[in-house]
Amino acid sequence: MNEGVLQLTIWQMAASYIFVLLLLLIVRIRGIDREKEIILSSFRMSIQLVLVGYLLVYVFDYPNVWITAGIWAVMLAFAIFNIYQRVKLPMSVRLKQVVAISMVVGTVTSLVYFVVVVIGLFPWYDPRYFIPIAGMLIGNSMTGISLGIKSLVEAMDKQRAQVEGALMLGACPAAAVKSIANSAFDSAILPTINSMMGMGIVFLPGMMTGQILSGESPVTAIQYQIAIMLGIVGAVSLTVIVFLHLGTRTFFNQRAQLLHAPRRSASKSPK
Repeated sequence: MNEGVLQLTIWQMAASYIFVLLLLLIVRIRGIDREKEIILSSFRMSIQLVLVGYLLVYVFDYPNVWITAGIWAVMLAFAIFNIYQRVKLPMSVRLKQVVAISMVVGTVTSLVYFVVVVIGLFPWYDPRYFIPIAGMLIGNSMTGISLGIKSLVEAMDKQRAQVEGALMLGACPAAAVKSIANSAFDSAILPTINSMMGMGIVFLPGMMTGQILSGESPVTAIQYQIAIMLGIVGAVSLTVIVFLHLGTRTFFNQRAQLLHAPRRSASKSPK
């Protein structure tokens, strides 16, 4: 461990929660009904990170290919489940299957290329590198595909008449929904692009900040940050492209007819 790293005491950690209390005070004063979500998310974040921290201590000390692969599989499964929970829109079973396939294909392809080709990790399952990199790729892909789903489902509902009109004029399903798919891709990738635009001048990204705080050279931290950011762009792009390519097909039957959109359940209807 680097001697220059400042270690936080339990009291210093507790003091950081003052920001959560400040946020709770603000939403209470402004009458925003988000207190339960703020408390729950703060609690879950703390418990999950503490448990993961102790788990990683063991995994780093005793690297094993099956343990590393198992952790990756759990991360990916949780990300897919989280997508289903975050998207407050009706999704068909076929669309949910496409989400899972897209996450697996997009993140695995990007992760394998990054680990094997970009950094040449040996052994490839070294958890000190593999797990953090996999987490960043999966997490950003999860955010991107969530935005893509929301944009796609809402547009297919609002522009149903235009799509049906294009089909009646002889357009194939892919052509009829091309503008919708392009708009969904733009919505999904835009946060990543905006994040890249501000890096280095507006803010220092998390991975780079962590390496610098741990005593690593800023130049080395920059090299890793550039590489991982490009990997994230690739993972998000590939995941969303696969989703849109397969997901748009779930709105049509085998005769290229537009299916009826699934209705919102009563429990999800706006109050």
